[in-house]
Amino acid sequence: MVIEHINGKNVGKVMLYALSTCGWCARTKELLKTLGVEFDYTYVDLLEGEEQDDVMNEVEKWNPKGSFPTLVIKNKTAITGFREEDIREALKE
Repeated sequence: MVIEHINGKNVGKVMLYALSTCGWCARTKELLKTLGVEFDYTYVDLLEGEEQDDVMNEVEKWNPKGSFPTLVIKNKTAITGFREEDIREALKE
């Protein structure tokens, strides 16, 4: 799986599952950058075959609907969609 890494303040593991064509995914990614948070992300739509299936299985563990963006914070909180206040709050914990 292709995982991109963005350097910033380490607040625990932050993983963004996104689509390359999704405006809300782009806004979530920009918010994380603006907040100066270290995070990883992958564009699920650019993966192929079994690799994409494996990542979708991971996404669906956190978000049974399999929608995007899915943001997993510290392996305990999942936020789906662009919910700025929820993201800011979860990163403070």
